[in-house]
Amino acid sequence: MPDLHDRVILITGGNRGQGKAIGEHLASLGAKVIIGARRYQDAEKTASLIGGYPVQLDVTKEEHWKAALEEIQSEFGQLDALVNNAGILKRKPFTDLSVEEYQELMNVNQLGVFMGMQAVVPLMEKQRKGAIVNNVSISAFAPIGQSAAYAATKAAVVAMSKAAAIELGPKGIRVNMIHPGGVETEMATQGEGVPDFYQTIPLGRIGQPMEIAMAVAFLVSDESSYCTGTEIVIDGGMTLGSADV
Repeated sequence: MPDLHDRVILITGGNRGQGKAIGEHLASLGAKVIIGARRYQDAEKTASLIGGYPVQLDVTKEEHWKAALEEIQSEFGQLDALVNNAGILKRKPFTDLSVEEYQELMNVNQLGVFMGMQAVVPLMEKQRKGAIVNNVSISAFAPIGQSAAYAATKAAVVAMSKAAAIELGPKGIRVNMIHPGGVETEMATQGEGVPDFYQTIPLGRIGQPMEIAMAVAFLVSDESSYCTGTEIVIDGGMTLGSADV
């Protein structure tokens, strides 16, 4: 397993779902985990459970990114990895989607990632080392119905991540991506339970947040030291097609 002792890692949207599982797992591997959340109380609650450090971080607000990085530098003096995990999903027919709804998805899923990457570069460049992991989605290349805006934001993050990997590599900063398929979280199931559809994919089940966390641990560790611009698909084979059942 990766050794993350003495690594300082910031996770956005770290208070629930995949972000919370990532934080718990990285902390178990020895990392000093910083939990970022839109509401400070939410960040504080999760951080207290895992022995982490809370910061208020609305990823759509540039001033929040600036304040968070200043606090991290003051408190820890370093930042070894950023996990851009915060995201929202809005499913709606393409013709019913409003400009305001599209903009909201862009602000969180796309612009938030952009601002996060920009915010951490100065500190990581000074260290001559750093890892950025962007939690994207298989929707970036295999969208589902009623998700045009969501898929568009995720595809944009892929292109941005690859371009950033080229530019930041010489500075010692790696940029990689994970592409979860269905994962059993509140956002994915919307409190309605796991759809029967997942029984038809090759592995016959929905993914678990810990399975995402383990991939993130690999990408923030030295075990992936020669990976940048890499995309890891974690979807139980969903994008391969249905199993013959």
